[in-house]
Amino acid sequence: MMEHNYQLFLALLRTAMTGEPFEPVPSAQEWSELFKIAGQQSVMGVCYTAFSHLSKDQMPPMELLVKWMAEAETIRGLNELLNQEAARLTQLFSEQGRKTAILKGQANARLYPDKFLRQPGDIDIWVEGGRENVLSLLKTEPFASMMGDKELKPEYHHVHLPTSDKRVIVEVHFLPSSGNFNPFTNRRLQRWLNMELINTESVEEGFNVPSVRFALAMQLSHIQHHFFRGGIGLRQVCDYYMLLKNSTEKDRWMVADYLTAFGLRQIAGALMWVLGEVFQMDRALILCKPDSYYGECMLREIMEGGNFGHHAQRQHQRMWRRLFAGKLRQLRLMRFNFWEVFWMEVQFCRLSSKRCSSAPEGNN
Repeated sequence: MMEHNYQLFLALLRTAMTGEPFEPVPSAQEWSELFKIAGQQSVMGVCYTAFSHLSKDQMPPMELLVKWMAEAETIRGLNELLNQEAARLTQLFSEQGRKTAILKGQANARLYPDKFLRQPGDIDIWVEGGRENVLSLLKTEPFASMMGDKELKPEYHHVHLPTSDKRVIVEVHFLPSSGNFNPFTNRRLQRWLNMELINTESVEEGFNVPSVRFALAMQLSHIQHHFFRGGIGLRQVCDYYMLLKNSTEKDRWMVADYLTAFGLRQIAGALMWVLGEVFQMDRALILCKPDSYYGECMLREIMEGGNFGHHAQRQHQRMWRRLFAGKLRQLRLMRFNFWEVFWMEVQFCRLSSKRCSSAPEGNN
C-alpha cells in the first residue's frame, strides 16, 4: 500500500492535470509534505494549477501558499526565457540553412493546461546534418562566439552549447535521441526517428516541434533510458500523459505497432498502468495493454526516487554502498528488459576500461 502522503499527492496532481475534484482537506503538516514531494518530482508549478479547483478550507496555510506562488512565478519566468532562447536558436540555425526541432521540454510545455507552469530543464534542439556536419557548423560564426575559448565535448547524441545566462542550458542534438542501450533495437529506433523528423511543425512560440508520433516513440525510449540508469519522476509521466491526450488514433496505432521492434513493449505496458493509476487515463488513449506487475514497480520507484532518481535513499549513501545499491537495482530491473540492462552494463564496462587506459600513469 502506497504511503498516505503519496496517495494524497497523486490526488492533487490529478486535479491539476485533469480538473478532477479534489476531495481531501489536508492538514498543515500534510500540505508541508505535499510541497516537499512536488519539489522532489519537479512538478511544483503544475501542482499550483490545482489550487484554482480547491475550496477555501482545502487550501494550504497562507505562508506555504505564498511560498508556492513564488515558486510558480519563478517557473513561469524561466519558461518565458527558455521559449525566447529556443526561438532565437531556431532563427540562428535557420539563417545557416539548417532545419531544427525543439525536443521534449519546451515542446511538451505547450500542451499543458498552463504552458508556463511545467518546470523546465534544458533546451534540446535537434539540428539536421549529422554529427560531423553539426560540430563543424558550431565552430563557425555566430556559434563560435558563443563558445568563446570553451572546447566542444560531444557525447553520443548531443553537444552542450554555452550560453550567457547560467539558467539556460542548451543541448544541440545531431541524433534525434539518446536511444536504447541495445544496439539492435536502437538502430531500428534511430532510423525511424530520423525519418519521422521530416514532419516538423512551426508553432507560435517561434520554434519548430516534431510530430506527436515522433515524441511518443522518442520520449518512451528516453523514459526507459533514464529509468534504467537512475530513475524517472512524475514530470516525465505528466509529459507522456499530455502527449497521449494530444495524439490521434493513427499516431497511437503507428507507435504501438513498433513497440516490440524498438524494444519498448515492457516499459510501455508499465507506463500505461502508471498513467491509469495516476490520472485514471481513458483506456482509448493507451498504446498497449497496461501491465500492473511492472507498473507497480515503476510507480514505487518514481515516488521513492523523485525526478531522475535524485532523491532515492541510495543516493545519500557512501560511494561504494551507493554503487552496490545501484548494481542491485539494475539486477532487479532486468525483468523489465533483460537485453537493455545487459547492453547498459556492456557500455559501462567499455567506458570504464577506456577511462582507465587513458588515465596518466603514476610515478613509480
